[in-house]
Amino acid sequence: MNSNFGRHRKIMPFEPGSENDIKALRSQAREKAAALNQHVLGYGAQAESEWAGAGIAAPDLPAMRRYRLERIRAELRKRDLAGIVLYDPINIRYATDSTNMQLWVAHNPTRHCFVATDGPVILFDYFSCEHLSDHSGVVDEVRPAVSWMYLYSGELTDKKVRRWASGICELVREHGGGTRRIAIDHINPEGVAELERMGVGIHNGEAVMENARLIKSPDELLAMRRAIVACEAAMKEMQHALKPGISENELWAELHRGNIARGGEWIETRLLSSGPRTNPWFQECSSRFVEAGDLVAFDTDLIGPYGFCADLSRTWLCGDKQPTDEQRDLYRIAAEQIAFNIDLMRPGISFRDLVERSTVPPADCFPARYGVLYHGVGLADEYPTLPHAADWTDDTPDGLLEPGMVLCVESYIGRLGGHEGVKIEEQVLITETGNEQLSTYPLEQALLEN
Repeated sequence: MNSNFGRHRKIMPFEPGSENDIKALRSQAREKAAALNQHVLGYGAQAESEWAGAGIAAPDLPAMRRYRLERIRAELRKRDLAGIVLYDPINIRYATDSTNMQLWVAHNPTRHCFVATDGPVILFDYFSCEHLSDHSGVVDEVRPAVSWMYLYSGELTDKKVRRWASGICELVREHGGGTRRIAIDHINPEGVAELERMGVGIHNGEAVMENARLIKSPDELLAMRRAIVACEAAMKEMQHALKPGISENELWAELHRGNIARGGEWIETRLLSSGPRTNPWFQECSSRFVEAGDLVAFDTDLIGPYGFCADLSRTWLCGDKQPTDEQRDLYRIAAEQIAFNIDLMRPGISFRDLVERSTVPPADCFPARYGVLYHGVGLADEYPTLPHAADWTDDTPDGLLEPGMVLCVESYIGRLGGHEGVKIEEQVLITETGNEQLSTYPLEQALLEN
């Protein structure tokens, strides 16, 4: 590539030349932009030095991308589907390892992707965004997206839906091998109705993708380990900033800053609270000033480098005051619950058996319990979600833990009507022989000591 492209070009009104001239300029612009894509430039010296210090090798990203596509296609074959249309930006990331305005497209269904069971991967992106997936090696073609949400189409939505559906039908005819059944992860009802009118059967794309994402490859696990190291480094900076008088919002901003500085992407929630706001759980951070002696509890819910989720929870004590007996007792119960429940995790145990054996909060804390004991995690929170045994119903899915699955183990301990509460969460890999705790951030020693 000519690295000087555009550097000394005179600014003047554009006068189109021949078709070949315009095509050449477009090609050079795409090549330049692709070489400067964030995923090509990498995560920077700070993150790389921290990963080297932790002894975590770089993942083989081309191998990881091929593995993911094979996982998707195996699920499609199992269900006799011609392909899948993806709108969820996390599913698009899994299939293509490319990103574009992730949070915006999460609630504006525009950018999408078609993965053929036996055929190409076609990404439908914004105008002049072809460079955003050139690094991936798995996207065969980029086409302009037909966006038919009301923001773009108004009262002409039906007209745009027909144009969009015609393009999908064409792909199904060309690459479906006679099968006219496809999966879609998220879609408005107009799209389903139009595709069905055109003779295309629609099936559950979430089932395809959650099962594809369930078992992590060795390279995915390296990427996840790196994301956790980055998250925990940001947590350390956050804990250093925790002093009496800081607001919850200011403290939470430290985690965001540390994540973004290391090439992370976003944080899914604002779950941080202090003192009396820690009970009951699920207060989002506020302007409240943290006081000396307060417990401060948070849940990272962090999408870090490589798009991987680091979903960890800790509870800290603010300032130099000695913890109260009540604070120590709550913390001890939570820490013991987490340790006991992690010890149960091994390949072959059923979801139902695991929750039946798990320890739960004591009676005066059980009504304020966290909603689940375990949940899957990968590029975000994932299948499965395992409730307390008391919350198991006849429509709760059962299954088996398998090597390569990663789950978060949850505990919230707060007495019903009490003053404070404790949140702890660890991220755990299921191995061939048992489990490995991937999260390593130390627990709060001041709250563990008698």
